[in-house]
Amino acid sequence: MRKIIGIILLIVIAWGIIISLQGIPFGVLRTEVADHYINKGIEETGAANIVTSVVVNYRSLDTLGEVTILFLAAIGLGAVLATIIRKEDRETVKASLILSTGCKFLFPFILLFGAYIFIHGHLTPGGGFQGGAIIASAFLLIYLGCHREKRINETGIIISESLGGLIFVVIGLIGLLTGTHYFLNNFMPKGEFNTLLSAGIIPIIYIAIGFKVGAELSKIIELLMEES
Repeated sequence: MRKIIGIILLIVIAWGIIISLQGIPFGVLRTEVADHYINKGIEETGAANIVTSVVVNYRSLDTLGEVTILFLAAIGLGAVLATIIRKEDRETVKASLILSTGCKFLFPFILLFGAYIFIHGHLTPGGGFQGGAIIASAFLLIYLGCHREKRINETGIIISESLGGLIFVVIGLIGLLTGTHYFLNNFMPKGEFNTLLSAGIIPIIYIAIGFKVGAELSKIIELLMEES
């Protein structure tokens, strides 16, 4: 009986969704939105990378939601792993010479590359999420090759994550109080097109996202590696 009721409910829900979607002009709407981004994106945002203007300006609330989901995932993982009883006496395999030597030399260069990616996100393909993931990979390398000699600074991770999120929200609220009164309104001067100091608030937002995402992914890596 439960299965029959479940199937009936699914059919009713599916029918309601289909009826609701029939009235939406998807083809026209997609064309109009895409044309606006392509034709007006540079003029309205000052970003040479149109994808950046969409993610950080037109879809700013979506981006805030994505960052929040990542933050909640890190908290959830920490809560789950906190219930696991840790074994103090565990034997760890020593990293190979290539890995242990490589992590010492490559770590700062990977951090530099990640920073380059999110600082230039408004000019070239990349941005805060990509740069943050690269930075997290540097800390993963530390765990794989130099964990006995180096430890991740948890205080630094918490400060970076908190400041990144705070800057994101504060700039968004400032935009809400100025101009056209919408969240993350690009209220700063757009500068000279296709230069580092351009696109208004977009580079600042990407730097904040880069630090936040890098810190959150590094914390997730730390939690998983400590329990592995």
